Amino acid sequence: MSMLLSRTILPLHRTVRSIQGQILRTMHLQQSQAFVNGRWVGARGGQTFDVTNPANERVIGTVPDMDVSDANEAIDAAYSAFYDKQWHNSTAKERAALLKKWFQLMEANRSEIAQIMTAESGKPIPESMGEITYGNSFVEWFAEEARRIYGEIVPAPQANRQIMLTKQPVGVAALITPWNFPHAMITRKAAAAIAAGCTVVIKPAEDTPLTALALTKLAEEAGFPKGVVNVVTSSRKNAASIGELLCTSDKVAAISFTGSTEVGKLLYRQCANGIKRIGLELGGNAPFIVFKSADLDKAVTGAMNSKFRNCGQTCISANRFLIQDEIHDEFIAKLTEKLKALKIGDGSQDGVQIGPLINHAQIKKVSHFVEDAQQKGAKIIYGGKPLTNHGSLFFEPTIVTHLRDDMLLYNEEVFGPVVSVIRFKTEEEALKIANGTQRGLAGYFYSNDLNQVFRVSRLLETGMIGVNEGLISTTEAAFGGIKESGIGREGSKYGIDEYVYIKYLCYGNLD
Repeated sequence: MSMLLSRTILPLHRTVRSIQGQILRTMHLQQSQAFVNGRWVGARGGQTFDVTNPANERVIGTVPDMDVSDANEAIDAAYSAFYDKQWHNSTAKERAALLKKWFQLMEANRSEIAQIMTAESGKPIPESMGEITYGNSFVEWFAEEARRIYGEIVPAPQANRQIMLTKQPVGVAALITPWNFPHAMITRKAAAAIAAGCTVVIKPAEDTPLTALALTKLAEEAGFPKGVVNVVTSSRKNAASIGELLCTSDKVAAISFTGSTEVGKLLYRQCANGIKRIGLELGGNAPFIVFKSADLDKAVTGAMNSKFRNCGQTCISANRFLIQDEIHDEFIAKLTEKLKALKIGDGSQDGVQIGPLINHAQIKKVSHFVEDAQQKGAKIIYGGKPLTNHGSLFFEPTIVTHLRDDMLLYNEEVFGPVVSVIRFKTEEEALKIANGTQRGLAGYFYSNDLNQVFRVSRLLETGMIGVNEGLISTTEAAFGGIKESGIGREGSKYGIDEYVYIKYLCYGNLD
């Protein structure tokens, strides 16, 4: 099995083989309606849109194309559930029990969720199974964290006073999630919000709504009260207006968004008038630095893991490969051999490691970035073009060298299977290049020089760093970036903080 697969996927290989080739057969979790106030509903206007499989562009489902009136109904339902139906007064133990049930149902339905996810996102079945392991772990984690939302008793400066700090849920949380991890980005947000005592309105990406609805079906089966979990689906046509409503509605207390920096900035501005709580996990431009002291085989394995998961469509994917002079050519040679061995195709087929890009806009972007670099003097060592024999959304795993700072591949996130290589001489030069961007989500470097490890870890300007490791995401760690890559943290014990506020209680005249 390829080194592309994360360690969480490896034990699942028997299950993977049993479900490959069975996409979307007799599945009770595939839904054709949205979920508002405990009911499966269509759009008020009756509009729908198709969901297609990017591997072959066939329609695999149809869901409601909702607008702001539908979104308002979902907001009202969440608001009523929080206040009128007293969800905000539910106990941590009650919320934990519901989250545990949701987790158990997701575990019991892994195979069907994976089939749906692969069909609508294009990622190979083993990667879908790995994402389910990852996504489910957030529900399990926050089910446990719900009972550990502690306050404080603070020593008062006067003898007749007591100072108490408590944490309370903020209210309705609107969760806007991306297409590249349609399971884990929902569970990472929703489980934390629900554990804190919030109700949620989820707006999944238009490319991958079926996974969101499958998870919601299981939330319904878990027994969440009406209005606690709501899902609004829409096409691109209505996405912007719904997003604006979620940001400006007085009934929404918090926004959590994962997606591009450009859209994140827009949502940030829209939240400003209401001084709304906002969490943003935005785009990256991750450096992957290999120093001359590194173990090259481990560095190549880390590069494959970091770069080619989900066909390079991950926010923490390595984007700029900075390779030191002395080991540059050897690293490229080893990496090229790994790329040649990759199996490309429909993710539902056995052994496929690289699937399609998500849509036509994405393949157009990746092709444009590679053409721009080539026209400006870069060299394509391997790949470099669409793979039309597989389908219209497939692109070759690619290695491009001789990058310069006037090229798109040097400055922007490609979000595709392209390794952009920059040669450097000194550590100072590498850090200058790595930090020379307004994005600061993740970074990676490989070195066996202990002094260098501590030095570079301190100086690299990113919110997360993989040191001699290409797979860094885990439930227990705080996920998030700095600079223009976001605000706040998801996962870990800090993930709850996005959905609670601290209330200060001063008890006086206690003589």
